[in-house]
Amino acid sequence: MTSSPAPVSELHVEVWGAGEPVVLVHGSLATGADEWQAQRPLTEFGYQLVVPDRRGYGSSPTAAGEDYIVDADDIVSLLGGGAHLVGHSYGGLGAMFAAARNPEACRSLTLLEAPVSSIVPDHPEVRAFDDAVRAMWQSDLSDADWVRGFLATVGTDPDELSEELLSAATELVPVFRSGRPYFDAMPPIDVIAAAAFPKLVVSGGHDDGWEAMCGALAERIGAEHAVVEGAGHEIQFTGDPLNERLVALWQRG
Repeated sequence: MTSSPAPVSELHVEVWGAGEPVVLVHGSLATGADEWQAQRPLTEFGYQLVVPDRRGYGSSPTAAGEDYIVDADDIVSLLGGGAHLVGHSYGGLGAMFAAARNPEACRSLTLLEAPVSSIVPDHPEVRAFDDAVRAMWQSDLSDADWVRGFLATVGTDPDELSEELLSAATELVPVFRSGRPYFDAMPPIDVIAAAAFPKLVVSGGHDDGWEAMCGALAERIGAEHAVVEGAGHEIQFTGDPLNERLVALWQRG
C-alpha cells in the first residue's frame, strides 16, 4: 500500500504509514513527533498516522499563545473526508470542538486526560487540581523551574523525562502561558454525546482530580472510560497498553 499525501494544512504535519487515517493531536509543551513516538507501531495495523504540530509549536506557524478554538479549525481540515481522532490533554479540547463541528468526518474520538474541569466544577479533587494549576499560571518562576513544577502538578514526573525533552518544553512555556486557559473551556458535550461515532476517554490512574474529570466526561458523552497506568499524565508513552485500546476502538468505527 502506498502512502497518501499529507493533508493540506498550514501546519507542519508528519504522516507515518499508510491506510485508514488517524489524526493525533498533541498537548501542551510538546510537539507531535515527540509526543506520539510510542504510537508508530500502529502503522503496522493498516493505519496512517497524521501528526501535526499545533500552532505555536514545532515547525508550525508561530502564535502568541495556544488556542483550542483555533486548533479546532486546523483539526477539522486535517480530518478531511474522515479520520479517527485522538487528542491528549490540551489537544483534547481542540479535538472535542473539531469533532462537534464536523461529526460526519470523525470516525471515532479518543480523549487522553482532556482538562474539562468546567463540567465538574464542584468536585473537591477537581477544584484542588484547578487551584494548583492556577497557582502555577500566576507564579513568577523561571521558565525552567516552571516547567518542572507544572509537569509535576498535572501528573508527569519531570525526572522521568530526558534533559532534551525538558529543554524543549522550557522553550515552549511562553506560548502555553499566553494561551487560552483550559479552565475557561465549555466543551460541546451535548453535540458529542449525540454523535454516532465511538468514543473513548482514557485516564492514567495517577490523580483523583483527573479520574473525576475523565469519569464525568465519559459519562456525559457516552464514552467508554479506560484507565491505562504507568506513565502518569503522558498516557501515550505507555505504548502497547494504550495502542491496544485504540485499535479495539478503531475497529468498531
